[in-house]
Amino acid sequence: MVEPASSGGATLIGVAAEMGLRVVVATADSGDRRLSDAVRAAADSVLTVETNDQAALEAAALELHRAEPFEAVLPGSDIYVTATARVAAALDLPGLPVATVDRVRDKSVMRAAVAEAGLRTPRFAQATTDAELRAAAERVGFPCVLKPVACSGSIHVSRADDLDQLTAAFQRLVTDPEPDMGKLHEHRVLVEEYVQGPEFSADGYVLESGEVTVVALSRTLLGPEPDFVELGHLTPAPVDDATLKNVEAYVGDVVRAVGITSGPFHCELRLTADGPVLIEIGARLPGDRIVELLRLVTGVSLPRVAVATALGVGLEAAGAFARPQAESAGIRFFSAAGRSSYRELTGWMELEALPEVTETAVYFAPGETIPGVEDCRSRLGHALFTADSPQGALDRWQALGDLVVPA
Repeated sequence: MVEPASSGGATLIGVAAEMGLRVVVATADSGDRRLSDAVRAAADSVLTVETNDQAALEAAALELHRAEPFEAVLPGSDIYVTATARVAAALDLPGLPVATVDRVRDKSVMRAAVAEAGLRTPRFAQATTDAELRAAAERVGFPCVLKPVACSGSIHVSRADDLDQLTAAFQRLVTDPEPDMGKLHEHRVLVEEYVQGPEFSADGYVLESGEVTVVALSRTLLGPEPDFVELGHLTPAPVDDATLKNVEAYVGDVVRAVGITSGPFHCELRLTADGPVLIEIGARLPGDRIVELLRLVTGVSLPRVAVATALGVGLEAAGAFARPQAESAGIRFFSAAGRSSYRELTGWMELEALPEVTETAVYFAPGETIPGVEDCRSRLGHALFTADSPQGALDRWQALGDLVVPA
């Protein structure tokens, strides 16, 4: 597994161990790629290598493969989907086709592929300089969204209502000194049409036969614009059957357009008056503990699906299906609200005592410096919970946000 930095990647290791597999983690193990204690303990061994150096990564994997052959290579985060596909090809193992893998990592290539298939996608243009930014804005119009082509976690995604706001967002990106998985942010961005409507994620998997299954549609709850900080997810989304079928058909077409041939996918979209519109799609597990929401509500373990499809074994044999445990489930993320630190999280003890709250985590200790950014890197922690209906989940999400306040 290459760089299990996301929650989905870390979950994969535990699932693989439960299935009796040995897991080797390839990682630079430094900076923002340093392994957590939990991941380090769960892995059978750690291969320390510069994972941003494709030649070095392939050479190190090939050397191990010759001594004790691997059966599969999996990405531990969205950023390493491309690198993983190339390692799998070098080891002559199944994986996403290298010829098409950029369609699920480079958002410009992704947009073009979906548009070429005749599917609704936002108007967009690329830019790497201020002059190109102005030209892109003239083509797309305002309001628009600035989005790095290869980042994840909504990092530096921002709405702009005029050229001054767009230029300021671009400057924040190009001057950001903080690396993302060991690399400074690429200055190539998309300027794309702002799509009005509620946001959702459709998570599922593709079998080698080409069959596309959407396991569930989840509602995504965002913080205030111009930023797009994800503050929660609710499964299942409160939509009618006709809307759900329309979304499932659209997502299936998107999956085929970008060339996802096997394994899990995470598709983000907005529902407009004219139907679903793609935000982006990844050939990977969802982050933000959505895999746990899916497991609770549907009984489907997407991590087991990911391992099973990589190994070429049946999903039932891999234990991918179980009995659902809740009608609805959700996750609430807590915002720093512009603070650089906090003394305490008022209401946290009360939250942990609630019977419907099944999991909690705090990302920053009291007094620790919180990054001054408006994206996932500034969230304080989360609480995962169950409910008896989609409306009940929404009400609980709001109540937990009112209960926990940084002071």
